Amino acid sequence: MLKKIGRLFVIKNRFEAFLIIYALALGAMTRGTAYLEEYPGIFGQLLFLATSGAVFLGGAKILDCLRLERQIEEGSLPASRCE
Repeated sequence: MLKKIGRLFVIKNRFEAFLIIYALALGAMTRGTAYLEEYPGIFGQLLFLATSGAVFLGGAKILDCLRLERQIEEGSLPASRCE
């Protein structure tokens, strides 16, 4: 039963990855606009950029991991490279 529940939290394809990245971006931009209201000026803008940058980094990592997992499953990359 725990395996079935655990499979719900595994990203299986690029479509699911893009949905998760979109949700992360919505949350980050909401938080960024709150930073702009709370900290007017350059500090608020820097925090806004940091929240959007975090989404870019996280999204790139998610997509890289999907590609790497697919290569390992196909056998074109040894599993020892993931460690």
